[in-house]
Amino acid sequence: MENQVSNTKPDTNDAPLKQTPLAALHQELGARMVPFTGYNMPVQYQGIIAEHTHTRTQAGLFDVSHMGQAILHGPDIEKALETLVPGDIAGLAEGRVRYTLLTNDAGGVLDDLMVTRHEDHLFLIVNAACKDADFAHISAQLGKAYTLEIKADLALLALQGPAAVTVLSRLAPEAAQMSFMSAQTLVLGGIECDVTRSGYTGEDGFEISVSASRVERLARRLLDEPEVAPIGLGARDSLRLEAGLCLYGSDIDTVTTPIEAGLNWTISKRRRTEGGFPGADIILQQLAEGPQRKRVGLKPEGKAPARAHTEITDSAGKKIGEVTSGGFGPSVGGPVAMGYVETAHAKPGTPVNFQVRGKALPGEVVALPFVPHQYFK
Repeated sequence: MENQVSNTKPDTNDAPLKQTPLAALHQELGARMVPFTGYNMPVQYQGIIAEHTHTRTQAGLFDVSHMGQAILHGPDIEKALETLVPGDIAGLAEGRVRYTLLTNDAGGVLDDLMVTRHEDHLFLIVNAACKDADFAHISAQLGKAYTLEIKADLALLALQGPAAVTVLSRLAPEAAQMSFMSAQTLVLGGIECDVTRSGYTGEDGFEISVSASRVERLARRLLDEPEVAPIGLGARDSLRLEAGLCLYGSDIDTVTTPIEAGLNWTISKRRRTEGGFPGADIILQQLAEGPQRKRVGLKPEGKAPARAHTEITDSAGKKIGEVTSGGFGPSVGGPVAMGYVETAHAKPGTPVNFQVRGKALPGEVVALPFVPHQYFK
């Protein structure tokens, strides 16, 4: 997710841009700002490759305050949310986090989101571009017995990279004991925060939900640590692409099913048996019989990247799919991409061609991720 998730493609909407609580700090740090999902966001500070490499080797600090945060209250709340997502929310223990999907009746994905279970409520984090629609959808579907408390007063930071745990443990030693996809309230630099050991870069790290009024103080405290550097949307996108993680709006959308996207692991054995979520008939049929197309990793030969919407053809020139995310992978040292191809062409090692400016550039299907995940277990 985050999640939940990034794309460096600028917005074309003329509406006034919103600012996160860290806008002044981004400017002070020399960020190049771009319009993104209605917000004025930092795309880079020192350069995408340098920031990408820093996150892979040290710790990168990301401002993801544009994402939507909300608390869901109501009776038997886990079962209620399961009517909207295929994830096993009832089986989520208190203090644990789950990645899941809002689906539609056609089996498509309305959004991907993170769900944290607390004693008497669920905490949701959704994508910035979808948050208004997500919150309206959840409220309408669950009805008046349930309350969705949108937390616009919260900001969100992501501290990612192999040194993230060392850094956060200096401020709160309990951070070192947190397992992957766990949640805990920690006091960081004198500020109470809701922290999860999660992220969307493929690296070990944390996401930190904190009062918007205090996030700049916390960000400055973290940036004072020698291992930490500010990271923009550009490196966030290359990191998640190398990690083989889906970007909502590119790799998954309302006409893409979780099975086509290779997200079968998000549906537990119980949910596969019981169903009861939007699009279950289509999704479970694909799970049993296999989809007609699959998301795959793609490795172009040479140095030319295969960008989103590049047509993928077989050796005879027949279209077999399309690239959904592509660019240069700094850790891989060359171009990497993801896309959908007909299932018959989805096996790693299958040769493909990318149609770039009228030329067929060779490449092949490869296993994901491009860079092994470094999650703390």
